[in-house]
Amino acid sequence: MPADVSPLVVVNHLGPEVGDALGRFGGRLRVVAGSREAEAPWDWTALGAERADILLTGPSRNWKQAPTEQPVAWASGCPGGPLWVQIASAGVDGFPSWLLRGRIVTCGRGDAAAPIAEYVLTALLLRAKRLDALRPTGPDDWTRDAVATRDVTPLDSLQGQVLGVAGYGAIGRAVAARARAFGLRVLAWRRGAWTGDGLAEPVGSLAELAAQVDHLVLALPLTPETAGCVDAEVLAGARPGLHLVNVARGALIDHAALLSALDRGQVGFATLDVTSPEPLPAGHPFYTHPAVRLTPHISWSGPAVRANFARKLVENIESFLDGRPLRDVVDATRGY
Repeated sequence: MPADVSPLVVVNHLGPEVGDALGRFGGRLRVVAGSREAEAPWDWTALGAERADILLTGPSRNWKQAPTEQPVAWASGCPGGPLWVQIASAGVDGFPSWLLRGRIVTCGRGDAAAPIAEYVLTALLLRAKRLDALRPTGPDDWTRDAVATRDVTPLDSLQGQVLGVAGYGAIGRAVAARARAFGLRVLAWRRGAWTGDGLAEPVGSLAELAAQVDHLVLALPLTPETAGCVDAEVLAGARPGLHLVNVARGALIDHAALLSALDRGQVGFATLDVTSPEPLPAGHPFYTHPAVRLTPHISWSGPAVRANFARKLVENIESFLDGRPLRDVVDATRGY
């Protein structure tokens, strides 16, 4: 790098997990350590960064509590606002709208698609095979379960069932590919027009999707248009016994409407990795409802997720330094 070119200032909220990725750029970057858990993660003065070109950050409680108005230091023409923000998560609903506007924003879209798809298929198989419920503790239990499974309630099969995917991006496609391997027919609804891709058949609306499928997977971004989209009307028209799987955002679902649908059997089961809020308050019915499997927002977890993000980060930094387009740019007007 020429001596008269200053290094780009990177404010790093992600800590050592991206240290190797940043280190390979040597003197082309000046990294300033920050924290998304700080009371004001957007306050450059507290970091000693008189200017930030790049911000690396991720979801946090404090970002959700950020001011609704853009801080003065982030305003157009001021030196404090970064030119590019790289977010570690796929969703950007937990960040203030001003962060997404007036600059390049990229996200972790697709980094966790494989583990999330595996979580979904696990949920479908558990629903069909009931392996978590069939745990005999002695010979009498063993005989009872064997007879019941043979004569009364045989194990179900995914073969020939219909899976619906609401939101057909990287996660939806990963789910569809794995579902097809188990013999499921896959229908998908997405906001933009499309004609199918060989894995999934297009459906015109969320209500139409819910009415036709045995399992409905939510893989939608949370935006003003999708908030509460799984409401009482959609659930009332769902195929009886529907298995609802949410690996996206809890606020996509009207929780009261889902509870009512579960209680009357319209929805047969719900696998919820996400809720609104997180965690749910003590005593919430989802904790103990017999037709709900609740997990603590862990479907994204997998051994390669951080490596996927680090690889994308390196590619994006190289592109940014060279003036080339970046991967997985967020459309602020659409919210994803």
